[in-house]
Amino acid sequence: MDYLTINKHAWDQRTQIHLKSTFYDLQAFIDGKSSLNPIELEQMGNVRGKSLLHLQCHFGQDSLSWARLGATVTGVDLSSESIATAKKLAAQLHLPATFINNDIYQFGQNNSTQYDIVFTSYGVLAWLPDLTRWAQTIAGALTPGGEFHLVEFHPFNDVLSGYGYFAQSQPDIEDEVTYTENHNDQIETVVTWPHPISEVISALISAGLHIEAVNEHPFSPYDCIEGLEFVDKKGYQLIHNDHPIPLIYSIKASKVK
Repeated sequence: MDYLTINKHAWDQRTQIHLKSTFYDLQAFIDGKSSLNPIELEQMGNVRGKSLLHLQCHFGQDSLSWARLGATVTGVDLSSESIATAKKLAAQLHLPATFINNDIYQFGQNNSTQYDIVFTSYGVLAWLPDLTRWAQTIAGALTPGGEFHLVEFHPFNDVLSGYGYFAQSQPDIEDEVTYTENHNDQIETVVTWPHPISEVISALISAGLHIEAVNEHPFSPYDCIEGLEFVDKKGYQLIHNDHPIPLIYSIKASKVK
């Protein structure tokens, strides 16, 4: 099964939908609104003057938001439609960003550049079958002393939705609509894998990275899961049996000098 071709097609189609959505609100972004959230802003701190690699960058809103904060950014994504859009936005907004259309494993094999920061966020890991190769790509792309930052949806909610928690050799193959409000019931086939948090941490450690912080968050900045409730100045939460469940987790790691 060629999962890359299947998922690339899905994300090429999704990009066209996302560009027209209120979820991404492209015009507000063009007009100057940042797409970044407090979790990643607080965890990463000041990025001015730093080189930043954004893995699985979609069509570049977060990448370019980091560039607006002073980083020199390189974004990588499987979708050619996403990367074409990101390049256009970078040129339109006159921001210092480079975008590469590639599977991140292939990018990792070919990449010889090292960055001060590697960043990836929100719905990225499920598309990867092998976290060992993923972590090795990150470690190889970091300068000594460089930092890796992950902000990801917590797998707890996936378990409540009927998916597996632990790693599995065979992927989940589904026909689904995308998460934005304007999906128009357009169905695409996607191929994904579950990854427990322990697998993520172990892969990073095995690649030689030092784990500095792991945090779990009961609020999501995005209303993209069924049953969420909005809490003012917090975000969206999901209550299960009268208790909030973790919706986001974040990891900060560094490469030893």
